[in-house]
Amino acid sequence: MESLDYLLQGFTVALQPLNLFYCLLGVTMGTLVGVLPGLGPSATIALLLPTTYHMDPVPSLIMLAGISYGSMYGGSTTSILLNIPGEPSSLLTCLDGYQMARQGRAGLALGVSAVGSFIAGTFSVLGLAFIAPTLARMALGLGPPEYFSLMVMGLTIVSYLARVSMVKAWMMTALGLIISTVGMDPITGQARFVFGIRSLYDGLTLPAIMMGLFGVSEVLENIGKYIKPEIYKGKITNFFGNREDWRQSTKPIARGTLLGFFMGVFPGIGSVVPTLISYVIEKRLSKHPEKFGKGAIEGLAAVEACNNAAVGGTYVPLLSLGIPSSGMTALLLAALMIYGLNPGPLLIRESPRLFWAVVASMYVGNVMLLVLNLPLIPLWVKVLKIPYSYLSAMILLFCLIGAYSLNNNPSDVIVMILFGTLGYILREFRFELPPLVLAFVLGPMLEPAFRTSLIISKGSLGIFVTRPISALFLLVAFIVLVSPLATKKRLGAGLQQED
Repeated sequence: MESLDYLLQGFTVALQPLNLFYCLLGVTMGTLVGVLPGLGPSATIALLLPTTYHMDPVPSLIMLAGISYGSMYGGSTTSILLNIPGEPSSLLTCLDGYQMARQGRAGLALGVSAVGSFIAGTFSVLGLAFIAPTLARMALGLGPPEYFSLMVMGLTIVSYLARVSMVKAWMMTALGLIISTVGMDPITGQARFVFGIRSLYDGLTLPAIMMGLFGVSEVLENIGKYIKPEIYKGKITNFFGNREDWRQSTKPIARGTLLGFFMGVFPGIGSVVPTLISYVIEKRLSKHPEKFGKGAIEGLAAVEACNNAAVGGTYVPLLSLGIPSSGMTALLLAALMIYGLNPGPLLIRESPRLFWAVVASMYVGNVMLLVLNLPLIPLWVKVLKIPYSYLSAMILLFCLIGAYSLNNNPSDVIVMILFGTLGYILREFRFELPPLVLAFVLGPMLEPAFRTSLIISKGSLGIFVTRPISALFLLVAFIVLVSPLATKKRLGAGLQQED
Protein backbone atom coordinates (compact mmCIF):
# COMPACT_ATOMS: atom_id res chain seq x y z
CA MET A 1 0.00 0.00 0.00
CA GLU A 2 2.90 2.34 0.70
CA SER A 3 4.10 2.01 -2.89
CA LEU A 4 0.61 2.86 -4.18
CA ASP A 5 0.56 6.02 -2.07
CA TYR A 6 3.93 7.08 -3.42
CA LEU A 7 2.82 6.21 -6.97
CA LEU A 8 -0.24 8.45 -6.61
CA GLN A 9 2.04 11.25 -5.46
CA GLY A 10 4.18 10.56 -8.52
CA PHE A 11 1.13 11.06 -10.74
CA THR A 12 0.56 14.50 -9.24
CA VAL A 13 4.06 15.44 -10.42
CA ALA A 14 3.90 13.63 -13.78
CA LEU A 15 0.56 15.26 -14.66
CA GLN A 16 1.87 18.79 -14.27
CA PRO A 17 1.64 20.62 -17.64
CA LEU A 18 5.41 20.97 -18.15
CA ASN A 19 6.08 17.32 -17.33
CA LEU A 20 3.20 16.22 -19.57
CA PHE A 21 4.73 18.21 -22.42
CA TYR A 22 8.14 16.58 -21.99
CA CYS A 23 6.54 13.15 -21.70
CA LEU A 24 4.67 13.73 -24.97
CA LEU A 25 7.84 15.05 -26.57
CA GLY A 26 9.83 12.02 -25.41
CA VAL A 27 7.39 9.35 -26.58
CA THR A 28 6.86 11.13 -29.92
CA MET A 29 10.61 11.36 -30.55
CA GLY A 30 10.98 7.76 -29.38
CA THR A 31 8.37 6.60 -31.89
CA LEU A 32 10.07 8.60 -34.63
CA VAL A 33 13.42 7.06 -33.71
CA GLY A 34 11.89 3.58 -33.82
CA VAL A 35 10.31 4.28 -37.20
CA LEU A 36 13.52 5.54 -38.84
CA PRO A 37 15.94 2.69 -39.62
CA GLY A 38 19.55 3.55 -38.80
CA LEU A 39 18.93 5.74 -35.74
CA GLY A 40 18.38 4.06 -32.37
CA PRO A 41 17.26 5.34 -28.97
CA SER A 42 20.81 5.25 -27.62
CA ALA A 43 22.01 7.65 -30.30
CA THR A 44 19.01 9.92 -29.76
CA ILE A 45 19.47 10.06 -25.98
CA ALA A 46 23.17 10.79 -26.50
CA LEU A 47 22.29 13.63 -28.88
CA LEU A 48 19.72 15.18 -26.55
CA LEU A 49 21.61 14.73 -23.29
CA PRO A 50 23.62 18.00 -23.62
CA THR A 51 20.40 19.97 -24.17
CA THR A 52 19.05 18.87 -20.78
CA TYR A 53 21.98 20.03 -18.64
CA HIS A 54 20.27 23.23 -17.57
CA MET A 55 16.83 21.67 -17.10
CA ASP A 56 15.27 20.30 -13.95
CA PRO A 57 16.12 16.56 -13.64
CA VAL A 58 12.46 15.48 -13.42
CA PRO A 59 11.25 16.62 -16.88
CA SER A 60 14.62 15.69 -18.39
CA LEU A 61 14.44 12.07 -17.22
CA ILE A 62 10.75 11.85 -18.10
CA MET A 63 11.62 12.84 -21.68
CA LEU A 64 14.65 10.53 -21.93
CA ALA A 65 12.67 7.60 -20.52
CA GLY A 66 9.88 8.33 -23.00
CA ILE A 67 12.37 7.97 -25.84
CA SER A 68 13.46 4.56 -24.58
CA TYR A 69 10.06 2.88 -24.43
CA GLY A 70 8.50 4.94 -27.23
CA SER A 71 11.07 3.55 -29.66
CA MET A 72 9.59 0.08 -29.20
CA TYR A 73 6.25 1.28 -30.57
CA GLY A 74 7.92 2.83 -33.59
CA GLY A 75 10.02 -0.25 -34.23
CA SER A 76 6.90 -2.38 -34.59
CA THR A 77 5.50 -0.03 -37.27
CA THR A 78 8.48 -0.45 -39.62
CA SER A 79 8.65 -4.19 -38.89
CA ILE A 80 5.00 -4.71 -39.87
CA LEU A 81 4.78 -2.32 -42.82
CA LEU A 82 8.31 -2.55 -44.28
CA ASN A 83 9.80 -5.77 -42.92
CA ILE A 84 12.60 -3.62 -41.47
CA PRO A 85 13.14 -3.85 -37.69
CA GLY A 86 13.63 -0.37 -36.26
CA GLU A 87 15.12 -2.00 -33.13
CA PRO A 88 16.95 -5.34 -32.66
CA SER A 89 14.14 -6.56 -30.38
CA SER A 90 11.65 -5.89 -33.21
CA LEU A 91 13.35 -8.41 -35.48
CA LEU A 92 10.90 -11.19 -34.62
CA THR A 93 7.97 -8.83 -35.23
CA CYS A 94 8.92 -8.94 -38.91
CA LEU A 95 8.35 -12.69 -39.11
CA ASP A 96 4.58 -12.62 -38.56
CA GLY A 97 3.74 -8.91 -38.61
CA TYR A 98 4.93 -8.34 -42.17
CA GLN A 99 3.23 -11.52 -43.37
CA MET A 100 -0.04 -10.30 -41.82
CA ALA A 101 0.37 -7.01 -43.71
CA ARG A 102 0.90 -8.88 -46.99
CA GLN A 103 -2.30 -10.79 -46.27
CA GLY A 104 -4.23 -7.52 -45.94
CA ARG A 105 -4.25 -7.55 -42.11
CA ALA A 106 -1.80 -4.69 -41.52
CA GLY A 107 -4.35 -2.77 -39.42
CA LEU A 108 -4.98 -5.77 -37.15
CA ALA A 109 -1.23 -6.37 -36.75
CA LEU A 110 -0.68 -2.74 -35.74
CA GLY A 111 -3.67 -2.83 -33.38
CA VAL A 112 -2.55 -6.01 -31.63
CA SER A 113 0.97 -4.58 -31.35
CA ALA A 114 -0.29 -1.32 -29.81
CA VAL A 115 -2.67 -2.95 -27.32
CA GLY A 116 -0.17 -5.65 -26.35
CA SER A 117 2.51 -3.03 -25.83
CA PHE A 118 0.17 -0.97 -23.65
CA ILE A 119 -0.75 -3.94 -21.46
CA ALA A 120 2.91 -4.92 -21.09
CA GLY A 121 3.90 -1.32 -20.35
CA THR A 122 1.22 -1.01 -17.67
CA PHE A 123 2.34 -4.23 -15.97
CA SER A 124 6.00 -3.20 -16.08
CA VAL A 125 5.17 0.14 -14.42
CA LEU A 126 3.37 -1.64 -11.58
CA GLY A 127 6.20 -4.14 -11.28
CA LEU A 128 8.77 -1.34 -11.18
CA ALA A 129 6.75 0.49 -8.50
CA PHE A 130 6.66 -2.54 -6.19
CA ILE A 131 9.95 -4.32 -6.88
CA ALA A 132 12.44 -1.44 -7.21
CA PRO A 133 11.86 0.10 -3.72
CA THR A 134 12.05 -3.33 -2.07
CA LEU A 135 15.24 -4.18 -3.94
CA ALA A 136 16.73 -0.79 -3.05
CA ARG A 137 16.01 -1.31 0.66
CA MET A 138 17.74 -4.69 0.50
CA ALA A 139 20.69 -3.18 -1.36
CA LEU A 140 21.24 -0.56 1.34
CA GLY A 141 22.79 -3.33 3.42
CA LEU A 142 25.43 -4.04 0.75
CA GLY A 143 28.96 -2.77 1.18
CA PRO A 144 31.78 -2.02 -1.30
CA PRO A 145 32.72 -5.72 -1.76
CA GLU A 146 29.14 -6.64 -2.69
CA TYR A 147 28.86 -3.71 -5.10
CA PHE A 148 32.11 -4.64 -6.80
CA SER A 149 31.01 -8.26 -7.19
CA LEU A 150 27.56 -7.21 -8.43
CA MET A 151 29.07 -5.00 -11.13
CA VAL A 152 31.48 -7.77 -12.15
CA MET A 153 28.52 -10.13 -12.47
CA GLY A 154 26.60 -7.60 -14.59
CA LEU A 155 29.53 -7.08 -16.97
CA THR A 156 30.06 -10.83 -17.26
CA ILE A 157 26.42 -11.50 -18.11
CA VAL A 158 26.45 -8.77 -20.78
CA SER A 159 29.50 -10.40 -22.37
CA TYR A 160 27.89 -13.84 -22.17
CA LEU A 161 24.80 -12.61 -24.01
CA ALA A 162 26.82 -11.13 -26.86
CA ARG A 163 25.18 -11.90 -30.18
CA VAL A 164 28.41 -12.70 -32.03
CA SER A 165 31.59 -13.63 -30.13
CA MET A 166 32.13 -13.69 -26.39
CA VAL A 167 35.85 -13.09 -26.89
CA LYS A 168 35.07 -9.84 -28.69
CA ALA A 169 32.62 -8.86 -25.95
CA TRP A 170 35.31 -9.41 -23.30
CA MET A 171 37.72 -7.32 -25.35
CA MET A 172 35.19 -4.50 -25.50
CA THR A 173 34.59 -4.74 -21.74
CA ALA A 174 38.33 -4.49 -21.08
CA LEU A 175 38.63 -1.51 -23.44
CA GLY A 176 35.75 0.26 -21.70
CA LEU A 177 37.35 -0.25 -18.27
CA ILE A 178 40.69 1.10 -19.54
CA ILE A 179 39.07 4.18 -21.06
CA SER A 180 37.20 4.85 -17.80
CA THR A 181 40.54 5.26 -15.96
CA VAL A 182 41.65 8.24 -18.08
CA GLY A 183 42.05 11.33 -15.87
CA MET A 184 42.81 11.81 -12.20
CA ASP A 185 42.98 8.88 -9.82
CA PRO A 186 39.92 9.21 -7.52
CA ILE A 187 41.92 8.28 -4.41
CA THR A 188 45.53 9.43 -4.93
CA GLY A 189 44.93 12.25 -7.42
CA GLN A 190 47.62 10.87 -9.74
CA ALA A 191 47.13 11.64 -13.46
CA ARG A 192 46.60 8.54 -15.62
CA PHE A 193 46.72 8.17 -19.43
CA VAL A 194 46.57 11.95 -20.00
CA PHE A 195 49.83 12.25 -22.01
CA GLY A 196 50.21 15.86 -20.98
CA ILE A 197 46.86 16.90 -22.50
CA ARG A 198 45.12 19.23 -20.05
CA SER A 199 41.59 18.51 -21.27
CA LEU A 200 42.03 14.83 -20.29
CA TYR A 201 42.72 15.54 -16.61
CA ASP A 202 38.97 15.52 -15.91
CA GLY A 203 38.52 12.29 -17.87
CA LEU A 204 36.76 11.63 -21.14
CA THR A 205 33.32 13.21 -21.49
CA LEU A 206 30.64 10.52 -21.58
CA PRO A 207 28.11 12.32 -23.86
CA ALA A 208 30.87 13.04 -26.42
CA ILE A 209 31.84 9.36 -26.44
CA MET A 210 28.21 8.28 -26.73
CA MET A 211 27.46 10.68 -29.59
CA GLY A 212 30.52 9.37 -31.40
CA LEU A 213 29.85 5.67 -30.83
CA PHE A 214 26.10 5.74 -31.46
CA GLY A 215 25.58 8.85 -33.61
CA VAL A 216 28.57 9.41 -35.89
CA SER A 217 29.34 5.69 -36.32
CA GLU A 218 25.67 4.98 -37.21
CA VAL A 219 25.85 7.55 -39.99
CA LEU A 220 29.21 6.28 -41.27
CA GLU A 221 27.93 2.71 -41.28
CA ASN A 222 24.68 3.47 -43.09
CA ILE A 223 26.00 5.88 -45.74
CA GLY A 224 26.21 3.91 -48.95
CA LYS A 225 24.29 0.97 -47.47
CA TYR A 226 20.89 2.54 -46.90
CA ILE A 227 18.31 1.27 -49.35
CA LYS A 228 15.07 3.19 -49.75
CA PRO A 229 12.41 0.94 -48.23
CA GLU A 230 9.48 -0.34 -50.21
CA ILE A 231 6.59 1.23 -48.32
CA TYR A 232 3.37 -0.71 -47.79
CA LYS A 233 0.75 0.84 -50.08
CA GLY A 234 -2.35 -1.05 -49.02
CA LYS A 235 -5.17 0.58 -47.09
CA ILE A 236 -4.69 0.23 -43.34
CA THR A 237 -8.05 -0.44 -41.65
CA ASN A 238 -9.69 -2.69 -39.05
CA PHE A 239 -7.20 -2.07 -36.25
CA PHE A 240 -9.12 -4.08 -33.65
CA GLY A 241 -10.23 -7.18 -35.59
CA ASN A 242 -12.85 -9.49 -34.08
CA ARG A 243 -13.37 -11.49 -30.91
CA GLU A 244 -11.50 -14.54 -32.27
CA ASP A 245 -8.41 -12.47 -33.01
CA TRP A 246 -8.27 -11.24 -29.42
CA ARG A 247 -9.01 -14.69 -28.02
CA GLN A 248 -5.91 -15.95 -29.82
CA SER A 249 -3.84 -12.97 -28.63
CA THR A 250 -4.79 -12.78 -24.93
CA LYS A 251 -2.67 -15.62 -23.53
CA PRO A 252 0.42 -14.83 -25.67
CA ILE A 253 0.27 -11.21 -24.48
CA ALA A 254 0.04 -12.33 -20.85
CA ARG A 255 2.91 -14.83 -21.18
CA GLY A 256 5.07 -12.39 -23.10
CA THR A 257 4.48 -9.66 -20.54
CA LEU A 258 5.45 -11.81 -17.57
CA LEU A 259 8.50 -13.32 -19.28
CA GLY A 260 9.74 -10.00 -20.63
CA PHE A 261 9.48 -8.09 -17.37
CA PHE A 262 11.03 -10.68 -15.08
CA MET A 263 13.88 -11.46 -17.48
CA GLY A 264 14.45 -7.75 -18.06
CA VAL A 265 14.98 -7.30 -14.32
CA PHE A 266 18.20 -9.36 -14.43
CA PRO A 267 21.22 -7.13 -15.20
CA GLY A 268 22.64 -7.60 -18.68
CA ILE A 269 19.78 -9.51 -20.33
CA GLY A 270 18.02 -6.58 -22.02
CA SER A 271 15.05 -7.12 -24.35
CA VAL A 272 16.38 -9.17 -27.28
CA VAL A 273 16.87 -12.50 -25.45
CA PRO A 274 13.43 -12.51 -23.71
CA THR A 275 11.75 -11.72 -27.03
CA LEU A 276 13.41 -14.69 -28.71
CA ILE A 277 12.49 -17.02 -25.83
CA SER A 278 8.90 -15.76 -25.86
CA TYR A 279 8.53 -16.51 -29.57
CA VAL A 280 9.94 -20.03 -29.16
CA ILE A 281 7.58 -20.72 -26.24
CA GLU A 282 4.51 -19.63 -28.20
CA LYS A 283 5.53 -21.77 -31.15
CA ARG A 284 5.94 -24.79 -28.87
CA LEU A 285 2.58 -24.21 -27.18
CA SER A 286 0.69 -23.60 -30.41
CA LYS A 287 -1.54 -26.28 -31.94
CA HIS A 288 -0.48 -24.98 -35.36
CA PRO A 289 3.25 -24.22 -35.15
CA GLU A 290 3.50 -24.39 -38.94
CA LYS A 291 1.71 -21.00 -39.11
CA PHE A 292 4.50 -19.21 -37.27
CA GLY A 293 6.50 -17.08 -39.67
CA LYS A 294 3.53 -17.01 -42.03
CA GLY A 295 1.28 -14.53 -40.23
CA ALA A 296 0.52 -16.11 -36.83
CA ILE A 297 -1.11 -13.48 -34.64
CA GLU A 298 0.04 -15.33 -31.49
CA GLY A 299 3.71 -14.86 -32.39
CA LEU A 300 3.25 -11.15 -33.07
CA ALA A 301 1.29 -10.55 -29.85
CA ALA A 302 3.83 -12.38 -27.68
CA VAL A 303 6.98 -10.66 -28.95
CA GLU A 304 5.46 -7.17 -28.91
CA ALA A 305 4.28 -7.57 -25.32
CA CYS A 306 7.59 -9.14 -24.33
CA ASN A 307 9.92 -6.47 -25.70
CA ASN A 308 7.91 -3.62 -24.14
CA ALA A 309 7.72 -5.37 -20.76
CA ALA A 310 11.46 -6.06 -20.88
CA VAL A 311 12.20 -2.35 -21.32
CA GLY A 312 10.25 -1.65 -18.13
CA GLY A 313 12.10 -4.47 -16.40
CA THR A 314 15.51 -2.97 -17.22
CA TYR A 315 14.61 0.08 -15.13
CA VAL A 316 14.48 -2.04 -11.96
CA PRO A 317 18.26 -2.71 -11.67
CA LEU A 318 18.97 0.77 -13.06
CA LEU A 319 16.94 2.72 -10.49
CA SER A 320 17.32 0.41 -7.50
CA LEU A 321 20.92 -0.80 -7.85
CA GLY A 322 22.49 1.67 -10.25
CA ILE A 323 23.34 -1.18 -12.65
CA PRO A 324 22.54 -0.55 -16.35
CA SER A 325 21.77 -3.54 -18.55
CA SER A 326 22.14 -1.98 -22.01
CA GLY A 327 23.72 0.93 -23.81
CA MET A 328 20.46 2.86 -23.50
CA THR A 329 20.13 2.40 -19.73
CA ALA A 330 23.84 3.22 -19.38
CA LEU A 331 23.07 6.61 -20.88
CA LEU A 332 20.20 7.13 -18.45
CA LEU A 333 22.56 6.23 -15.61
CA ALA A 334 25.00 8.81 -16.95
CA ALA A 335 22.19 11.37 -16.99
CA LEU A 336 21.50 10.72 -13.30
CA MET A 337 25.18 11.23 -12.50
CA ILE A 338 25.34 14.43 -14.57
CA TYR A 339 22.38 15.85 -12.65
CA GLY A 340 24.25 15.24 -9.38
CA LEU A 341 22.02 12.38 -8.25
CA ASN A 342 23.18 9.18 -6.56
CA PRO A 343 22.25 6.24 -8.81
CA GLY A 344 21.57 3.13 -6.81
CA PRO A 345 19.74 2.32 -3.55
CA LEU A 346 20.05 5.88 -2.24
CA LEU A 347 18.21 7.34 -5.25
CA ILE A 348 14.74 6.33 -4.04
CA ARG A 349 15.48 7.52 -0.49
CA GLU A 350 17.12 10.84 -1.41
CA SER A 351 15.08 11.72 -4.53
CA PRO A 352 11.64 10.10 -4.08
CA ARG A 353 9.92 12.86 -6.06
CA LEU A 354 12.04 12.14 -9.13
CA PHE A 355 11.77 8.36 -8.89
CA TRP A 356 7.99 8.21 -8.50
CA ALA A 357 7.43 10.94 -11.10
CA VAL A 358 9.43 8.96 -13.67
CA VAL A 359 7.54 5.75 -12.82
CA ALA A 360 4.16 7.48 -13.10
CA SER A 361 5.19 9.19 -16.35
CA MET A 362 5.88 5.78 -17.90
CA TYR A 363 2.22 4.87 -17.49
CA VAL A 364 1.11 8.27 -18.80
CA GLY A 365 3.47 7.84 -21.76
CA ASN A 366 2.03 4.42 -22.56
CA VAL A 367 -1.47 5.91 -22.63
CA MET A 368 -0.22 8.65 -24.98
CA LEU A 369 1.35 6.06 -27.27
CA LEU A 370 -1.83 3.98 -27.39
CA VAL A 371 -4.00 7.02 -28.20
CA LEU A 372 -1.65 8.73 -30.66
CA ASN A 373 0.22 6.00 -32.50
CA LEU A 374 -2.55 4.41 -34.55
CA PRO A 375 -3.91 7.74 -35.88
CA LEU A 376 -0.37 8.91 -36.66
CA ILE A 377 0.61 5.86 -38.74
CA PRO A 378 0.01 7.72 -42.06
CA LEU A 379 2.41 10.42 -40.82
CA TRP A 380 5.10 7.87 -39.94
CA VAL A 381 4.75 6.34 -43.41
CA LYS A 382 5.44 9.77 -44.94
CA VAL A 383 8.45 10.27 -42.67
CA LEU A 384 9.95 7.08 -44.11
CA LYS A 385 10.07 8.78 -47.52
CA ILE A 386 12.66 11.33 -46.31
CA PRO A 387 16.01 10.60 -48.05
CA TYR A 388 18.61 9.24 -45.64
CA SER A 389 21.18 11.73 -46.95
CA TYR A 390 19.15 14.55 -45.35
CA LEU A 391 18.75 12.66 -42.09
CA SER A 392 22.45 11.78 -41.87
CA ALA A 393 23.45 15.42 -42.38
CA MET A 394 21.09 16.50 -39.59
CA ILE A 395 22.43 13.81 -37.24
CA LEU A 396 26.04 14.89 -37.83
CA LEU A 397 25.11 18.54 -37.30
CA PHE A 398 23.40 17.76 -33.99
CA CYS A 399 26.40 15.68 -32.92
CA LEU A 400 28.83 18.53 -33.60
CA ILE A 401 26.66 21.14 -31.87
CA GLY A 402 25.95 18.84 -28.93
CA ALA A 403 29.60 17.90 -28.39
CA TYR A 404 30.79 21.50 -28.46
CA SER A 405 27.99 22.73 -26.20
CA LEU A 406 29.02 20.31 -23.42
CA ASN A 407 31.80 22.57 -22.14
CA ASN A 408 32.29 24.96 -25.08
CA ASN A 409 35.51 23.03 -25.62
CA PRO A 410 36.75 21.92 -29.08
CA SER A 411 38.47 18.91 -27.47
CA ASP A 412 35.05 17.32 -26.86
CA VAL A 413 34.37 17.54 -30.60
CA ILE A 414 37.70 15.82 -31.29
CA VAL A 415 36.84 13.08 -28.77
CA MET A 416 33.46 12.57 -30.45
CA ILE A 417 35.01 12.31 -33.94
CA LEU A 418 37.69 9.89 -32.73
CA PHE A 419 35.16 7.64 -31.02
CA GLY A 420 32.83 7.90 -34.01
CA THR A 421 35.62 6.59 -36.22
CA LEU A 422 36.49 3.92 -33.65
CA GLY A 423 32.84 2.90 -33.42
CA TYR A 424 32.60 2.56 -37.20
CA ILE A 425 35.73 0.38 -37.33
CA LEU A 426 34.45 -1.80 -34.49
CA ARG A 427 31.07 -2.23 -36.19
CA GLU A 428 32.76 -3.24 -39.45
CA PHE A 429 34.72 -5.94 -37.62
CA ARG A 430 31.55 -7.04 -35.79
CA PHE A 431 32.51 -5.87 -32.32
CA GLU A 432 29.50 -5.03 -30.13
CA LEU A 433 29.43 -1.59 -28.49
CA PRO A 434 27.16 -2.15 -25.42
CA PRO A 435 29.84 -4.02 -23.38
CA LEU A 436 32.26 -1.12 -23.98
CA VAL A 437 29.66 1.46 -22.94
CA LEU A 438 28.59 -0.43 -19.81
CA ALA A 439 32.20 -0.94 -18.72
CA PHE A 440 32.99 2.74 -19.26
CA VAL A 441 29.97 3.84 -17.21
CA LEU A 442 30.51 1.31 -14.43
CA GLY A 443 34.29 1.77 -14.29
CA PRO A 444 34.22 4.93 -12.12
CA MET A 445 32.03 3.05 -9.60
CA LEU A 446 33.71 -0.34 -9.86
CA GLU A 447 37.25 0.90 -9.19
CA PRO A 448 36.49 2.80 -5.94
CA ALA A 449 34.41 -0.15 -4.68
CA PHE A 450 37.36 -2.49 -5.32
CA ARG A 451 39.95 -0.23 -3.71
CA THR A 452 37.74 0.65 -0.75
CA SER A 453 37.21 -3.07 -0.14
CA LEU A 454 40.98 -3.60 -0.09
CA ILE A 455 41.39 -0.73 2.35
CA ILE A 456 38.78 -2.32 4.64
CA SER A 457 40.48 -5.73 4.45
CA LYS A 458 44.00 -4.27 4.70
CA GLY A 459 44.90 -5.50 1.23
CA SER A 460 43.36 -8.98 1.42
CA LEU A 461 41.38 -10.18 -1.63
CA GLY A 462 39.66 -12.70 0.61
CA ILE A 463 37.04 -10.09 1.55
CA PHE A 464 35.29 -10.76 -1.76
CA VAL A 465 34.79 -14.47 -1.06
CA THR A 466 34.33 -14.48 2.71
CA ARG A 467 31.25 -12.23 2.56
CA PRO A 468 28.35 -14.48 1.44
CA ILE A 469 26.50 -12.11 -0.92
CA SER A 470 29.72 -11.00 -2.60
CA ALA A 471 30.80 -14.62 -2.98
CA LEU A 472 27.43 -15.51 -4.53
CA PHE A 473 27.73 -12.76 -7.15
CA LEU A 474 31.27 -13.84 -8.01
CA LEU A 475 30.18 -17.49 -8.21
CA VAL A 476 27.48 -16.59 -10.74
CA ALA A 477 30.01 -14.55 -12.72
CA PHE A 478 32.48 -17.46 -12.67
CA ILE A 479 29.86 -19.97 -13.86
CA VAL A 480 28.82 -17.64 -16.68
CA LEU A 481 32.46 -17.11 -17.59
CA VAL A 482 33.55 -20.76 -17.78
CA SER A 483 30.38 -22.36 -19.17
CA PRO A 484 31.22 -21.62 -22.84
CA LEU A 485 34.80 -22.83 -22.27
CA ALA A 486 33.40 -26.26 -21.37
CA THR A 487 31.34 -26.54 -24.55
CA LYS A 488 33.69 -24.62 -26.88
CA LYS A 489 30.66 -23.76 -28.98
CA ARG A 490 30.12 -20.01 -28.52
CA LEU A 491 33.58 -18.84 -27.59
CA GLY A 492 34.79 -18.17 -31.11
CA ALA A 493 31.50 -18.30 -32.96
CA GLY A 494 31.89 -14.82 -34.35
CA LEU A 495 35.42 -15.52 -35.65
CA GLN A 496 34.28 -18.70 -37.39
CA GLN A 497 31.34 -16.89 -39.01
CA GLU A 498 33.64 -14.21 -40.35
CA ASP A 499 36.05 -16.77 -41.80
